Amino acid sequence: MRTKVLNEKPERTYALVFDTGDEPVSLLTRFAEQHAIKAARFTAIGAFSEAVVGYFDWQKKDYQRIAIREQVEVLALVGDVALDKGKPKLHAHVVLGKRDASAHGGHLLEARVRPTLEVVLTESPSYLVRQHDPQSGLALIRP
Repeated sequence: MRTKVLNEKPERTYALVFDTGDEPVSLLTRFAEQHAIKAARFTAIGAFSEAVVGYFDWQKKDYQRIAIREQVEVLALVGDVALDKGKPKLHAHVVLGKRDASAHGGHLLEARVRPTLEVVLTESPSYLVRQHDPQSGLALIRP
């Protein structure tokens, strides 16, 4: 992954470019930890050789893992970074386009980049904190 600061003020903005084989969820999380990012938003486009998306099962209070084991275009990847128990936590949703022009999407759990993923991440000067929500079982942002 290569990074470049695009803007410093009023909000710091980074370009992050991922290469073939990179796993973006873990690398974005590590980037946020290394740069002490407490709150941010991001968008991305590119492609994956495979991905695992999640559908939140309300009854089970857990994500159903859905594997997509083929080359797909990242039509839209949007998300945020917020603190969860004092550490940056990534929350990302993705829409993936298949060869036949069908689309699949959900919560991005993991993926492998091929050939690239271009992310623009904008850090917020204030911070967001996740708190456990007993009704859903999820850590949700509480501004």
